[in-house]
Amino acid sequence: MTIITMAAAGIAAVLLAVQLKGVKSEYGTYMVIAAGFFIFFYGAGKLGIILDTLEKIISCIKINKVYLNTLLKMVGIAYVAEFSSGICKDAGYSAVGTQIEIFGKLSILAVSMPVFMALIETMQKFLA
Repeated sequence: MTIITMAAAGIAAVLLAVQLKGVKSEYGTYMVIAAGFFIFFYGAGKLGIILDTLEKIISCIKINKVYLNTLLKMVGIAYVAEFSSGICKDAGYSAVGTQIEIFGKLSILAVSMPVFMALIETMQKFLA
């Protein structure tokens, strides 16, 4: 499936959710959440392609695998946090969604600390 198919599935789910809100509002929320999970897991399926490409990059250039793993973790944290936050905000719980976003940002910062420390150590070697 392509982005057009995913976009069409998302739009169809939203249109159905709008129609269901007239009957029972929670059914519309459930419909949007189900469509979100469908799109999320399909997108996560693309992770194999990304991992294969990263392995090729590692074999072509001499870079520490830890840096690319850290980058991949950061992207994953951002994706999951944004997805979860969006669901919470769509369900009317924007405070929880905002807290998830803050936790995601802090998690990205925590994951990136070893790379930041390696950068500082490299700079110290050049200055010493």
